[in-house]
Amino acid sequence: MAIPRVDKGYDRLVRSIYHGAIEQPPWHGTLPALRAAFDAQVASLVLRPPAAGDRGVILNCIRPDPDQQLGESPLADPNDWEVTAYREQFFSLDPFINLAPDTIITLDDILTDTELVSSDYYLHYLKPIGLFRILGVDTGEPEGLLARLRFSRGPQEAAFGKRERALLTLVTPHLRQAIQFYARLHHMTSERDTYAGAVEQLSVATIILDERSRILNTNALASALLKEGDGLSLRGRQLHMEGRNLDRALKAALGSVIKAQQAGEASVVKALRVPRPGGRPPLGLVIRPMPVAEWAEGQAGACAAVFISDPDQHDSASQHTLGELFSLTPAEANVAILLARGLSLAEVSQAQNISPHTARAQLKSIFAKTGVSRQAELVRMVIKSVASLG
Repeated sequence: MAIPRVDKGYDRLVRSIYHGAIEQPPWHGTLPALRAAFDAQVASLVLRPPAAGDRGVILNCIRPDPDQQLGESPLADPNDWEVTAYREQFFSLDPFINLAPDTIITLDDILTDTELVSSDYYLHYLKPIGLFRILGVDTGEPEGLLARLRFSRGPQEAAFGKRERALLTLVTPHLRQAIQFYARLHHMTSERDTYAGAVEQLSVATIILDERSRILNTNALASALLKEGDGLSLRGRQLHMEGRNLDRALKAALGSVIKAQQAGEASVVKALRVPRPGGRPPLGLVIRPMPVAEWAEGQAGACAAVFISDPDQHDSASQHTLGELFSLTPAEANVAILLARGLSLAEVSQAQNISPHTARAQLKSIFAKTGVSRQAELVRMVIKSVASLG
């Protein structure tokens, strides 16, 4: 059977479109390839159109100057006049907006040359930057992300013809699919960062391990604890507890949780105390399996999550958020936060530089506003509230 010939240039172009979804900034390596493939002066990708109070996301790749040094960014500076002028003044005049999805179109299809050269868009934007011919397509994904791909040439260059239209017709489905990948990754990353930020604000150190108990990722609190090396440290890429028996117990707990994860037993959880020298209270450590994707069995990846609580770590309850939750004054919110940190009312009055009488009056007001009647209930309410996420 004969092996069909493959256009290697087109193959590289398509691969770069998919790879662009994971680049930072996205498609910064793809735009130069697209610009060259379409022999354009400028290739532009609008991922978010500009609006009042929003700069939008516009990526431009301009045909390189012969004197451009190797290693310089292939993308135009987002603060260049061409980008800022389009963003701030000319986007509303652009005849190339609101195109039918996946429809290949040129500026010639919308305006005759005579109409174009008399338009404000040409006179005040295209002409000063030496552009005249435009080819483009709008495509996107079901959740609403719309990408606008544009190619531009100067007035002395040939109009975009059948070849460029045919090539863009072939490329557009791949760009649409890559946009879907990009949107999904962007949503997942945003969710992950939100959850990670919440865990960090709750003062919980988090460590993610692979199937060999090797560390894959840590949040900032966990990194600080491991760097400190007080009771729990890092050896190579693995967790280590001081003391042979303690370390053996840690390894056994990790092994049983990872084995449970691989067997699909997500309910297995192990807890350990991590003693610390110098009289400091021990760390609390919980190990639990990570969820397994249905089609990921047998593949290397995250297997276990380790959560560590440090009693010395103050909660990060926000005075402002606590005040809004329970209609507390700033002074009352401070009293509630200090009580939740374990201070007595007498210690709170000293820390706040107020009289014991004032502290008692503020506590009474806090009780009335929150509906609790005992200091222990108040502490529990503050700790369980979402104030630490503020």
